[in-house]
This record gives sequence, structure tokens and C-alpha cells, in this order.
Amino acid sequence: MVLPIMAYGEPVLRKIAKEIDKDYPELEKLIEDMFETMYATNGVGLAAPQINKSIRLIVMDATPFTEIEGLTEAEIKLATGKKVLINPVMLDEFGEEWSFNEGCLSVPGVNEDVKRYDTIEISYYDENFNFHKEEIGSILARVIQHEYDHLQGIIFTDHLSSFKKRLIKRKLENISKGKVDVNYRMKFPKR
Repeated sequence: MVLPIMAYGEPVLRKIAKEIDKDYPELEKLIEDMFETMYATNGVGLAAPQINKSIRLIVMDATPFTEIEGLTEAEIKLATGKKVLINPVMLDEFGEEWSFNEGCLSVPGVNEDVKRYDTIEISYYDENFNFHKEEIGSILARVIQHEYDHLQGIIFTDHLSSFKKRLIKRKLENISKGKVDVNYRMKFPKR
């Protein structure tokens, strides 16, 4: 089932998400619905707060980004296909900082360059609650950092300079008021 995306301004997007255990109700169905929602909205990642669940759950498939020039075969393989992160913990971010034009399903129509480190070390559980601790680089590291921010109550626009934030202020206000044209279901803050 395709779920509505929470729009910028929805309080759930500013909360620190809670950990879950393997007995979380209908977890398998939730993961399936999150992937369906992500694909239907042309996203490459989706964090549970974006569908109004304040839990530490991310789904992603960065396959569309494997067309980026300069990726190694190993980076392409790592970014391709479905990936589920439950209760992720960002252990470290390091390497070169690089800019990439990011967007977000919760902030439609806003795309800005954001600097992030090119390598991360992260621990998480997969959909079968198997534990993983990995060092991940390149585009997949960026997608994870973006989605992980959602679990921390951070939106990509928080990384922008004060000047850039002033430039997009009206767009953000319009999104929070539901004055935005999107081709997917969204839930806007109550006024």
C-alpha cells in the first residue's frame, strides 16, 4: 500500500525516532509498504518518520544513482537493490566532504547542494534482525546520511547556510501550508 508522505512542518519530522524490536507489529508489512511508497514516489530512500512512524527504520534502493560517473563497480553493486536498516547507529563519518544536489520527498520542489562526508561507519539490523556493522562510501553513504538525519529529527535543509535558508523560506512555508503540486499523496500540518 502506498502511504502518504509527511510534509515539511509535520511535527513527526522533528522528533528523534525510537528503536524497535523484532516483535514490532506487522514489521514485514510496514517494510513492504515503505518500499512500495518509495518506488511510487520515485525516491531512493525513505525513513519511517516520513510516513508518520517515529521509529528507527529506513528503506532504500539507490539504483537510480548508479548512473553517476566515477562510481566503481563495487560502489554500484553496493548501491543496487533493496536495503533495510533497523535501529541504525552512525558510528563515524569521515573522508572528503563533497557537495551533491539533494531533494526530499517531504520537501518537494526544493533541491539544494549539501556537503556530506564520503564515507560512513554504521551499525544496524536488517529486516531479519541480523546485525551488521559496515563501512560504506560514495553515493550510498550519502543516501544513508540523508535518511539517518530523518531519524534524528533533521531535514536536509538544516544543513544549508543561513543565506540559502532565507532564499527557500517561502517555498518551505508553502509546503507546510499544502501549497505545493506533487504527484503523490502527502499529509500537511494541521492549521
